[in-house]
Amino acid sequence: MAASLVAVPLTIAESTQGKFALSITVGATQDRDHHTAQQIITAIKHAQTPETVQLWIEQASDQDDQFASTLGFTPYRDLWRMQRTLPTQRSTIRTRAFVPDKDNEVFLEINNRAFYWHSEQGDMTNQGLLERMSQGWFNPEGFRLYEQDGRLVGFCWTKTHLQETPPAGEVYAIAVDPNFHGKGLGKQITLSGLDYLSQQGLKVGFLYVESNNETAVAVYSSLGFAHHSTNRAYRITALTHQNVQQVFTA
Repeated sequence: MAASLVAVPLTIAESTQGKFALSITVGATQDRDHHTAQQIITAIKHAQTPETVQLWIEQASDQDDQFASTLGFTPYRDLWRMQRTLPTQRSTIRTRAFVPDKDNEVFLEINNRAFYWHSEQGDMTNQGLLERMSQGWFNPEGFRLYEQDGRLVGFCWTKTHLQETPPAGEVYAIAVDPNFHGKGLGKQITLSGLDYLSQQGLKVGFLYVESNNETAVAVYSSLGFAHHSTNRAYRITALTHQNVQQVFTA
């Protein structure tokens, strides 16, 4: 897993994806100030190639764009948080819980075909799956699988966030086997995950979606989800470590 260099809510981690030397996350409650900037500058010094450092700012605003720009970063990706109240309409399909080890291979096969385009979810290995399953939030009961005639067709992987106010449930990942696209299964599989979260007593459900994924946004909107906030990703451009440091030490 990524190695944390500083404490949350500012998280600075070595990237496991190869595209970026480091991935930095400024949490929603983290101050966008001189102290945070200095932590980012220090982190950049750990990178072998400063032009490939990524910066995520949660619940980003126009002021955050200016903060990131001053550090030499430019925006390139928006991840929307969409949410709705629970419960919602019930799913018309029946799902079962994920069984660790038994379901790993078939899940990975569908996941990687469904998310071939996705920088984080695609190309998942069994080791990567095991690492996610080792996290404290993992619960196989919340990892819902949908089968037809004994064949895995799709899944809805959920998380619970009891530390939020009010406690909320997340649709962490949802996918349908590409061979079964166009049958309206995505909506029902999503609802199956929301059913599970509602059964845990949660009153808020949310998910993250790429802002430019118009098809997915339309599906989630039809399920009652609305845009709540934006996590924005930035990447460093031409500024060198020295140029960045001079901005905040002058």
